[in-house]
Amino acid sequence: MAKDEKMDKGITVKKGDDLSEWYTQVVQKAELADYGPVQGTIAYRPTAYAIWEHIQEIFNGMMRSTGHRNVYFPMFIPENLLTKEKEHIEGFAPEVFWVTHSGDNKLAERLAVRPTSETIIYTFYSKWVRSWRDLPLLLNQWCNIARAEIKSTKPFIRGSEFLWQEGHTVHATKEEADEEVMRMLNFYKELVEEYLAIPVIMGKKSEREKFAGALYSATFEPMMPDGKALQGGTSHNLGQNFSKPFDIKFLDKDNTSKYAWTTSWGISTRLIGATIMVHGDDKGLVLPPKIAPVQVVIVPIFKTGEDAAVLKKADEIRKALASHGILVLLDASEGKTPGWKFSEHEMKGVPVRIEIGPKDIASKSVVAVRRDTGEKKGIPEREVGASVMALLAAIQSNLLAKARDALQKQITETDDYAKLKSTIETKGGFVVSSWCGADACELRVKEETGATIRAIPFEEPKKLGNCLICGKRAKHKAYFARAY
Repeated sequence: MAKDEKMDKGITVKKGDDLSEWYTQVVQKAELADYGPVQGTIAYRPTAYAIWEHIQEIFNGMMRSTGHRNVYFPMFIPENLLTKEKEHIEGFAPEVFWVTHSGDNKLAERLAVRPTSETIIYTFYSKWVRSWRDLPLLLNQWCNIARAEIKSTKPFIRGSEFLWQEGHTVHATKEEADEEVMRMLNFYKELVEEYLAIPVIMGKKSEREKFAGALYSATFEPMMPDGKALQGGTSHNLGQNFSKPFDIKFLDKDNTSKYAWTTSWGISTRLIGATIMVHGDDKGLVLPPKIAPVQVVIVPIFKTGEDAAVLKKADEIRKALASHGILVLLDASEGKTPGWKFSEHEMKGVPVRIEIGPKDIASKSVVAVRRDTGEKKGIPEREVGASVMALLAAIQSNLLAKARDALQKQITETDDYAKLKSTIETKGGFVVSSWCGADACELRVKEETGATIRAIPFEEPKKLGNCLICGKRAKHKAYFARAY
């Protein structure tokens, strides 16, 4: 392989110098996605989709442990349904894709391509819920979503079409709905921190930032390396705001008819983008082992006349690792040097590389290389399975520890408005400040800095100062930040 071809395959900018260009190159050169012919659309390539499948498997296990089941609902929503909940349609109208024709025939009523599914799902729920015996109704769907993103698109982070899960549940009381909101938010936290190795802050959204039509919204928010927050996922108590217009009633145990309480909650392929940004480095993608499609790659190093022996031993190592449940790839592809393969699998973020050649066979050992640190380690052949398992666990822990340290460095606490503005402008990150709860004060921060309230902690501090804007007695501590 020519030297210049190898160099062309590498990342040409440093992550710390130009995160946006670095991100774009990683997405393309690590073969995660390719741009579609319609703005804001992408093709998910095998590695990215395999990560999404891991996320699905993990979250499905969590949901099923509490009785949730997967379903699927139509993607076309008649206009009359989408407009039933006034606040909801006002929030989503600018982003809706409308279908107006069937072939050459104009439709009598426009159809929305789902921007979210509350309205279509609750049309069915109004028929399915009759009695308290039907509750709670705990359903979830994995699907695609279409929203007209024409200003700023970025693969996985923000697009006109993306993949997500959206859970929609029905409950007899507000208290049961509140419990569901927090149950799912805590599942999300476990998924993102324990599997994606990304630490988050959690809290409620302000009234301005909550989901359109919700009673309240809870959120988890990771911080990206450029100092911008990313809304990782949300969980909403919709109150009776949808059950009343959609007539979701049930006959209670006291023989009276009551409106139900509903929740919705979701995460999307945006989590893939967060993983790229948080863990990637100047060589490309760095994947946490728990969600990596390939956890270990074996690269045989040949010398003339010894190919068969090296390949035989490499395959023995592959089988030993696979017997421990490790996702392992033996790269015996021809026409590429070992150095090329090293760079290729580093770019794709494979957590561990195993090198094996004639000298390693003679010493009955292999060389293991960590993707996160670049550290090399000799491992006796007889210990390869257990040693690599331990190595993968160490990488997972290290990535989370590094990300937690980075998050702490991106949190600034101040009640001085001038400092908030200068921090947002120069350093970025979360700025934790006292806030009176007034819409006008929140809006002023947004207009003057571009920062919004990302989360209001569930547990408020015992002592609150004065609002950083108006100086009145504060009601909350709030996390302000610019966001994607």
